[in-house]
Amino acid sequence: MRPPDVMRVGAAGLRTRPARALLSALGIAIGIAAVIGVVGISSSSGAELDRRLSALGTNLLTVSAGRTLLGEEAEMPLEAEAMVERIGPVESVSAAGYVETAKVYRSEEVPEAQTGGISTYAARTDLLTTVGATVRNGTWLNEATQRHPAVVLGATAARRLGIGGTGPDTQVVVGGVRFTVVGVLDPVPLAAELDSAALVGWPVAESVLGFDGHPTILYTRSAESGLEDVSAVLAATANPRAPNEIDVSRPSDALVAKQVAGQAFTGLLLGVGAVALLVGGVGVANTMVISVLERRAEIGLRRALGATRGQIRTQFLTESLLLSVLGGTGGALIGAGVTAGYALYRGWPTVVPAWAAAGGLAATLVIGALAGLYPAVRASRLSPTEALATP
Repeated sequence: MRPPDVMRVGAAGLRTRPARALLSALGIAIGIAAVIGVVGISSSSGAELDRRLSALGTNLLTVSAGRTLLGEEAEMPLEAEAMVERIGPVESVSAAGYVETAKVYRSEEVPEAQTGGISTYAARTDLLTTVGATVRNGTWLNEATQRHPAVVLGATAARRLGIGGTGPDTQVVVGGVRFTVVGVLDPVPLAAELDSAALVGWPVAESVLGFDGHPTILYTRSAESGLEDVSAVLAATANPRAPNEIDVSRPSDALVAKQVAGQAFTGLLLGVGAVALLVGGVGVANTMVISVLERRAEIGLRRALGATRGQIRTQFLTESLLLSVLGGTGGALIGAGVTAGYALYRGWPTVVPAWAAAGGLAATLVIGALAGLYPAVRASRLSPTEALATP
């Protein structure tokens, strides 16, 4: 038979039993949709991470006070910020200092134990630009407000305190003193500690809150070409007497590590999708076996009219392949739609790798061939007299 005839004969079985064909193809469609959806969402997430890192930059290094050999909290020297600024490739440095005694409350009526996990930090006025943070409401600290009881809240801190706006009437209690909320930050991906922080000016922290002036964290931006060299000397520069008490990290590495960890979960979901494909293949095989049993008379008639065993095998194998391709195409469209919808909801770029779609369709052909092989061979082995004698 010519290829068009093979396709027409193979599709005849699907047209005569559309409901069964649709349900059988659904199993394949679910498996392919799961695979493409998982790969697509994972790829879209990776594209979003790349986009964020491109916007935020990967050249931010943090220097923080670690612990002494006795396990106590270390103290960074007062001159650490100035010394780090002298490193050649360093383009900018800013600092934040933890004010341990300044607890933050919504009002004086809140019990002392209910701090909400909010930390108070003295902040330099250039901290915002160095870490790549943005202000959601209000303004950032400036030369004027850093000397007065003004505070900028991180995104998490503002939510825990129930504060959404800013202004003279919006106040919180910091270290027993009322501070006016002048700004609320957006989440800071490269400095997550600032999300749950109340940030006050360095001078007011020293004069009102009893801050000792020692920085806790230094944020440095360096030229990409010299980033590794800067990282190697940061600890010794920040604290020459005890470089072992200084921790140096690259925040962008944490974001990448989180993405890598998420890929393990993606592998698990791909396994679930593969199982769904296997179940769908079993469904197709079952449908084809039943089709052979129900169409014995048709097979006998075709054999009596001169159809060869090879033509009978080709007919049923083609029907199985068409059934799988129908499910695979539908699954690919569903998977791409799910990826696009989820990416749109999260504000990510939509990425559906071509290899995933092509691999999914190729998998459906393999599954269709394997699922239809036994029923096709079984149909071709029926003798005309036996098949026509079937009631």
